[in-house]
Amino acid sequence: MTTLLGNRSLVREAAALRAGTDDPVDAARRTCDRIDAVDPQVRAFVPEEGRRARLLEAARRAADSGAGEAGGRPALYGVPVGVKDIVHVDGLPTRAGSALPPEVLTGRQATVVDRLCAAGALIAGKTVTAEFAVTAPGPTRNPHNPAHTPGGSSSGSAAAVAAGMVPLAIGTQTVGSMIRPAAYCGVVGFKPSYGRIPVDGVIPNAAGFDTLGCYATDVAGVALAASVLVDGWRERGPAERTARPVLGVPAGPYLERAGDEALAAFTAQRELLRAAGYTVHEVPVMADFAETVAQLFTMNRYEVARAHADWFARFGDLYRPETTAAIREGHTIGDSAYEAARERREVFRARLAADRAAAGVDLWIAPSATGPAPADLTTTGSSIMCLPWSNAGLPAVSLPAGRAANGLPLGLQLVGPPGADEELLTAAAGIERVLNAAPGALSRGTGPTA
Repeated sequence: MTTLLGNRSLVREAAALRAGTDDPVDAARRTCDRIDAVDPQVRAFVPEEGRRARLLEAARRAADSGAGEAGGRPALYGVPVGVKDIVHVDGLPTRAGSALPPEVLTGRQATVVDRLCAAGALIAGKTVTAEFAVTAPGPTRNPHNPAHTPGGSSSGSAAAVAAGMVPLAIGTQTVGSMIRPAAYCGVVGFKPSYGRIPVDGVIPNAAGFDTLGCYATDVAGVALAASVLVDGWRERGPAERTARPVLGVPAGPYLERAGDEALAAFTAQRELLRAAGYTVHEVPVMADFAETVAQLFTMNRYEVARAHADWFARFGDLYRPETTAAIREGHTIGDSAYEAARERREVFRARLAADRAAAGVDLWIAPSATGPAPADLTTTGSSIMCLPWSNAGLPAVSLPAGRAANGLPLGLQLVGPPGADEELLTAAAGIERVLNAAPGALSRGTGPTA
């Protein structure tokens, strides 16, 4: 029986393709074979007639253009990539997980796809999204156990990497749509600072929050992708790569939203990091967390309703109930309430930054999700553990961090200051090494649980 889990290292595959010890056509063929083998059960990719012929032809063109140029091949030469189906890709329809006519949703190819292609990547196909990246789940299953959700809304992208269909996939996060699926599917997910990857050519959910990100099997993989995709990426020097950050635990009402199993694992993770030489401070923050939640959803629903004003007026009967409810809620929010919520967000951001600075903290750490993936395919799970960081526009990464009692993955979330994406991923690589070296429940598991 073919296991639904796989581990394709982006760094290793990209290095072999650049060096010429692997071939884009072989990489494309492996990708199509793996999709054929496991995607009927995982359903991470949007079905595509003629995927194999299209991808092999693109790989042959890449091989011809890169022949004899091993030293000068771009960073992602020949690497197959999955792209969330709210991101426009020339030659592939955008359906956004919806029943709306695809011709209504057309648009110019996204800048993020332009950057992937310029770096030599091959687009393996569109990955499944919750409808319009809101909350109505797509058909994707969790490769660790198909009875459990993979999370949302970037469900297909996270599951495609976890199942070894592609070594790299692109997703988006508005509230928790990158970090939560990474935790549920046991992969590394990276959400940059708001605005550091252009979102033109991407169907919006809520423009004040929407952020493109990526999935890979390890931090080195997302760092390689980030160096291609993120505006103004800065390589870190040797001294910067070895410095240990001071870690802050956001104590208070926010952290109390996590479930008992996630909190117990988080306590063990903190002690493990302390034993490895990290300084970890508990910092009381977000005493008015419930108000922050209300503020975010006031902005979010207002922006969702405005983004869909034209389409919903024409095709409202084709929207799923969850998306319809979000849009209709947004219709009840007036301009003055929205502007007041925006002002409260600025106060929240300033206070959170001041609390971090006063405590001498470099990075926040927290559970990536409230617990393991729920055994419920009608939900994508709770985004609450990601909400404050998305509200503040901060960069975040989720690392696989052990397993729950039922064998499903758990994640540890690291959050940096705005614009400190490079520092965040450098620190994440060191913390990843500590987690991977831990015995028992804290170590990364790679075997199937179903």
